Amino acid sequence: MAEIEIYTTPTCDYCASAKKLFAKKGVTYTEIDVSGSKDLRKAMTKRANGGDTVPQIFIDGKHIGGYDDMYALDRKGLLDPMLGKTA
Repeated sequence: MAEIEIYTTPTCDYCASAKKLFAKKGVTYTEIDVSGSKDLRKAMTKRANGGDTVPQIFIDGKHIGGYDDMYALDRKGLLDPMLGKTA
């Protein structure tokens, strides 16, 4: 399985949607809550090449963007292979 990291905040609806999609896919992820730390948010933004909104999602170290980006990959059938899932 792929290593998934998702930067979130507790009140973010898009974060909740991303986590629900991962749950539906049956994959585990590491959640990094940036709500209480300017340093974590700064590190997230740097790692996401300037992306400063949440969620910011990484699969096997590759930045895929936010929820809309992940959902678009899923609709195109590209997310499952990234997650190490077969059809």
